[in-house]
Amino acid sequence: MATKSTRDRLIEVGRELIHKYGYNATGLSDILKAADVPKGSFYHHFGSKEEFAAEALEEFTSREANHAAAVLGDLKISPLKRLKRYFTDLVKLSGQTGTIPGCMMGRLTLEIAAESPQLRKRISASFDHWQQTIATVIRQAVVQKELPAGTDPESLAGFVLNSWEGALLRSQADQNNRALETFMHCAFDQLLAKKSKV
Repeated sequence: MATKSTRDRLIEVGRELIHKYGYNATGLSDILKAADVPKGSFYHHFGSKEEFAAEALEEFTSREANHAAAVLGDLKISPLKRLKRYFTDLVKLSGQTGTIPGCMMGRLTLEIAAESPQLRKRISASFDHWQQTIATVIRQAVVQKELPAGTDPESLAGFVLNSWEGALLRSQADQNNRALETFMHCAFDQLLAKKSKV
């Protein structure tokens, strides 16, 4: 297996630290120490901490997109079952029992999106892409008559995603998964419950 480059190592370590502790609480010295690289190496690859955070965010969203593609792209399973399986995975990964609870995009949005146009645009684009991914599955559910023909996939996907992020934020405040369990129940047993026979 190929050894990771210094740049990739910095991004991987930085992503984990920013996800866990936040942008402002993660100092350059923390990143360098965790990655075990000298300070000069950081500025050889990145012009600023903000630029670095943008790359770490890109790595996070790329990993998340790969996970979504693997679960939501399994066409052997019905659309709504795929979507429920996907969010069930997210509860395990991002809930209070996950390796790093919470969502890096959500954390950055609350912390610095208003102060950093560069990061805000990247975060917004990532949320848009995520919403489109969910909308695609909802559209498939409409075609397969799991949901009514009049369903608006875009609006419904946006509502589901926004509800998920809100529940995830609440779970961080409460330090438990109750909000995520409520989300799963309301989203899949009520809102996205199969409305017509296939």
